[in-house]
Amino acid sequence: MKIIKQILKELYGSGILFFYFFKWPFFIGFPYLYLNGLNTNFILNGLWFYVVFLILKDFYKKLS
Repeated sequence: MKIIKQILKELYGSGILFFYFFKWPFFIGFPYLYLNGLNTNFILNGLWFYVVFLILKDFYKKLS
C-alpha cells in the first residue's frame, strides 16, 4: 500500500509540472497539427479539452 501511495504521489507531481509548462504550447500547436493532416486521435483530443479546461480555470482564478 505504501508503494502505491508513493507512485500516485509521483504521478500527481509530474502531471502538475507537465501540464503547467505544456498547456500553452499544446493549446496552440495541436490545432495547427490537426489542420495540417494529423489523423483523429481521441487521446490527444481529450488532452486538448483538458488543457482548455485548465486554461479557463486559470483565468477564472485570476479574475476572482
